[in-house]
Amino acid sequence: MRRLSCFIAAASIGLIGIVMPVQAQDLEPRRWSQLPTGVNFFGAGIGYSEGDIFLDPVLQIEDASVELSTVGISYVRSFGLLGRSARFDVSVPYADASWKGLLQGEPASVQRQGLMDPRFRLSMLLYGGPALTPGEFAQSPRSNTVVGLGLSVTAPLGEYIDDKLLNLGQNRWVIRPQLGVTHTRGPWTYELTGSIFFFTDNDSFFQGTTLENDPLYALQGHLIYEFRPGLWLSLSTAYGDGADPTVSGVPKDSVTENWLSALSIGIPISRRQGIKLAYVRSRTQVPTGSDMDTIALGFQTMF
Repeated sequence: MRRLSCFIAAASIGLIGIVMPVQAQDLEPRRWSQLPTGVNFFGAGIGYSEGDIFLDPVLQIEDASVELSTVGISYVRSFGLLGRSARFDVSVPYADASWKGLLQGEPASVQRQGLMDPRFRLSMLLYGGPALTPGEFAQSPRSNTVVGLGLSVTAPLGEYIDDKLLNLGQNRWVIRPQLGVTHTRGPWTYELTGSIFFFTDNDSFFQGTTLENDPLYALQGHLIYEFRPGLWLSLSTAYGDGADPTVSGVPKDSVTENWLSALSIGIPISRRQGIKLAYVRSRTQVPTGSDMDTIALGFQTMF
């Protein structure tokens, strides 16, 4: 029962990821935690982000900054797939964003409120995570090494205005396969996840153009320490490179190159409820992009 009572804090459901302003990359410690089959999780998260944005000089926008307040809900269902532990999750974020800066030398500001693009994800543990009922899960030892495979799809359902440059949605599909490995040694867990983001074309980009992006390659790692069952602290980092853009057939020299770091903690507050708090720092490594700081809080409950 001790183990059953603490896996609410082990079941990261991506709430920190959905309240981050970087729409492609995220940082998600304990992504590959094994769950017993037939369990549901519901979560809600809030986040606040602020920082600077660096745009293509041809747009004549300078000293741009953004403040972003986000709330999100998430749902997870665990089940067995081919004898392995699997899960399906969906995350839906809503944002209130405010941009300001100088447009052609004059002060200007923009505000948007509405849904961001929701994400749907299916994943399973290929090694070290057999499908177990809650009773079997409570009695079985935890595998020291786990390998997982996942596929997420971000749908173009967020708010998008095709004659505006700044939007909450991307107006395109994002398909992301993931492969991760986790190794636990005593109270320490080491986690590494690689991802490739594939983008469909945005045929209604700014000023009637078409935006295309090459794949984005991302890698994230987490060093996790478990103080006691359910109470853990994670130091995380991630790097993404690629997504070279082309606008109406014209290549743009604004490749995505982001470095993210985060500190997060999971705290169980009951047998079925837990919270997660995180600070995330995102810094672009190229002239265009963003430098952002985010604080996020997530709550989740099991039923």
